[in-house]
Amino acid sequence: MSRFLSRRFAGLEAYVPGEQPQDMEYVKLNTNESPFPPSPEVVAAVSAYEVGRLNLYPDPACRSLKRKLADHFGLAPENVFLSNGSDDILNFCFMAFCDGERPVAFPALSYGFYLVYAELYGLDSLAVPLREGFRLDPADYRNLGRTIVIANPNAPTGRAISVEEIASILEANRDQVVVIDEAYIDFGGDSCRRLIPQYDNLLVCQTFSKAWSMAGGRLGFALGDPGLIADLEKIKFSTNPYSINRLTQIAAEAALGSANYFAANCRAVAETRAYTVAELEKLGFETVPSVANFIFTRCPRVPGGTLYRRLKEKGVLVRHWDKADIADYCRVTIGSRGQMDVFLEKVREILEEESSHA
Repeated sequence: MSRFLSRRFAGLEAYVPGEQPQDMEYVKLNTNESPFPPSPEVVAAVSAYEVGRLNLYPDPACRSLKRKLADHFGLAPENVFLSNGSDDILNFCFMAFCDGERPVAFPALSYGFYLVYAELYGLDSLAVPLREGFRLDPADYRNLGRTIVIANPNAPTGRAISVEEIASILEANRDQVVVIDEAYIDFGGDSCRRLIPQYDNLLVCQTFSKAWSMAGGRLGFALGDPGLIADLEKIKFSTNPYSINRLTQIAAEAALGSANYFAANCRAVAETRAYTVAELEKLGFETVPSVANFIFTRCPRVPGGTLYRRLKEKGVLVRHWDKADIADYCRVTIGSRGQMDVFLEKVREILEEESSHA
């Protein structure tokens, strides 16, 4: 860091994205990307004609895309907010709905950006411990007097709570905003967006990065009461109103027109997830029940850090954290069936090698 950085950021620990090494060809199971390409309609929509219009600014209000997204979910355009990835939206939520009078709460083990944003804005944050088995107990979030942010399904565990449980949190925190981060909801979870008409304090965040195979397009959206959406629009238009580029808007509209393609891909991920968990179980692994496009798993015979490093040596990337309470675990993105077979083959090799050295 330079000597010019503001002192308020001196102790800030930035979010660490999943590694993207370029030294060799890897089976990438570390960043929760989709193993499937965008739909043919998406590829066709990003045409030479549209590329030729990159000299023009995109529509900052994203009006056409907002209407199509609202129609897709049975909502009004006033219920929809769009920005440059769901991380951008979460950032705006911490800016708009948290301050010295409104502190924030989130699970102690969850998406790392929540703590980063809290520290970035100097917020009083409450990290709520998960219960045994990495379970989130809604009772721990009742009457907190804080803005609440919950990933559902949670990351990195993959566990989810029900819509009824989310409703109980909303009911017990009527005067606080409750942000439900549903980045992974399409792989087996149940979205709480149907609660939006009942609760003006609910904001649901989703993304095109996972189920819609557009991680490189950087597009997220939020659904909620028009008042909350207007708050986010105010923040967005005070920072970067052109945050969603022309090609991403076009690609997203085409994606919404090929929803069946993406739904089939989500089913395939769920089937491959079940297959992978079953095969790991045969090898003695213990896996947290997941409805996301990843699993959180451990092998009692091999430490998590060792498994991560050995897999990387063999050309397979997974995610590992050194935190004491989860150091035994690795998070493994569910790729294609072929990718998971490679992962399982390398795991078997590692276990055999470990046994021979014992």
